[in-house]
Amino acid sequence: MTEIVFATNNQNKIREIEILLPPVFHIKKLIDIGCNEELPETHHTIEENSAEKATYVFEKYRVNCFSEDSGLEVEALDGEPGVDSAHYAGDRDANRNMDKLLENMQGKENRNAQFKTVITLILNGVQHQFTGILKGKIGTEKRGLYGFGYDPVFVLPDGRTLAELMLDEKSRISHRGIATKKLITFLTDLT
Repeated sequence: MTEIVFATNNQNKIREIEILLPPVFHIKKLIDIGCNEELPETHHTIEENSAEKATYVFEKYRVNCFSEDSGLEVEALDGEPGVDSAHYAGDRDANRNMDKLLENMQGKENRNAQFKTVITLILNGVQHQFTGILKGKIGTEKRGLYGFGYDPVFVLPDGRTLAELMLDEKSRISHRGIATKKLITFLTDLT
């Protein structure tokens, strides 16, 4: 069994990725390696923040690890909230973030958006990145009981929001799922 540390404290993200992993992989959490601190995110791109978190964990704890950074990019808002998605309204409150987004989208005809995830793997000191993109639109209201973050306002091509999907279905089609599948293929090819 291959053990690898997922450099996040977000339990929702851990569940989404764990559901996709084959049994030969076992995710260790930050708490498992004694890491209780908030990981740094000081850059202006999703790629750089993803790499920064993985590098921090690898250099401090000397473990093979991967990290993830995601953002919602809305065309009519010039890519906002993007790298600032988690604290778009000033803090990490998902409802306030969605309210601000819906307010900023009032009167906008172009509602095209995409979720972007970048996973950074550091394996034996070598960095690899895997990107997942999920295209959709921003709805006009929150819908659905599942998911987290902006899922209730992100409308898929079939008309459902991400928050209307059960976890296993969301994991298979989501931006995070797409990037995770690329990670799994890379790790599987090594074994």
